[in-house]
Amino acid sequence: MQKHILITGGAGFIGINTANYFLAKKEHVTLFDNLSRKGSEENLKWLKKTWGKGFGFVRGDVVTDREKLDTLVSDVDVVIHLAAQVAVTRSVENPHHDFLVNAQGTLNVLEAIRCSQNKPMMIYASTNKVYGNMDHTPVHLTESGYRYADYPDGVPAHAAMDFHSPYGCSKGAADQYVRDYARIYGLQTVVFRQSCIYGPHQFGVEDQGWVAWFVISGMLSRPITIYGDGHQVRDMLYVDDLARLYDMAIRNSEKVSGNVYNIGGGAKEAFSVLQTVKKLESIFKKQITHSFGTWRPGDQKVYISDISKITRDLGWKPKISFEKGLVRLVRWAQGERKILKRLVG
Repeated sequence: MQKHILITGGAGFIGINTANYFLAKKEHVTLFDNLSRKGSEENLKWLKKTWGKGFGFVRGDVVTDREKLDTLVSDVDVVIHLAAQVAVTRSVENPHHDFLVNAQGTLNVLEAIRCSQNKPMMIYASTNKVYGNMDHTPVHLTESGYRYADYPDGVPAHAAMDFHSPYGCSKGAADQYVRDYARIYGLQTVVFRQSCIYGPHQFGVEDQGWVAWFVISGMLSRPITIYGDGHQVRDMLYVDDLARLYDMAIRNSEKVSGNVYNIGGGAKEAFSVLQTVKKLESIFKKQITHSFGTWRPGDQKVYISDISKITRDLGWKPKISFEKGLVRLVRWAQGERKILKRLVG
């Protein structure tokens, strides 16, 4: 049976790939986005070129356009809530705006669902930043970067949260609201605390979407700054694997409802910043000029998702390796060279 899926922040990187995935499965998709992020209009143009009028788009904001949001929510089966302020650095510069978008915006989505007659399922894209700097967790430096001493398989979803930075606070507050609305109001909600997601249509900038930013900079032969010592490690997840997970969660909504999961590539797909630079140098067949800056607020030395819970509950595992996914991202960037050059200035 065809489902109607509403994606907030639908013209963003994850949103546009998710929309493309569900449109290919013949689902009814509506995007809700204020188009404030660089590249979002280009993403929307690409989706229209690919699917014509096969999807809906409403320009709006989860904070200021509550009537639009209420109307849209009343006509869908699923809400994938991706709309967010996504950069730690910007949250430090403007914590009030960060709170409005991430915390208030998410509460508005939840209230729209709670007050609707149809009560659609909600998938919330949370973040590993809810765990803070994890200074209490011992790490050691290996040849392949920092690793946890006590979490060989990564951080489990029951690990203690420790919000660090306004971004961590706003996303963490929203994370808990989404979880609690399942307990208190009986809504079908699920929280995915996502690690490093990458892939095509990611117009990365220096303070967010670092893998894409490195790809764009390498392609354009521009220097990059590595904040910290470069041994920071993240588990990498290609965006198509994430969209597939969203699909599995929708088809098993009762099973995942009320749950929180850590989502990423897991321990097998964990790489350091410097390893990523080396991989890109191999792909581009040239050196990438880079320098080092001071550590940024809230930057974890290592974050790796323990994905065993979601594997146990849904049988989901990543299929696309970082090596293959990185090549796909580079090929996309090369095809969009003119647009990327214009957008990065």
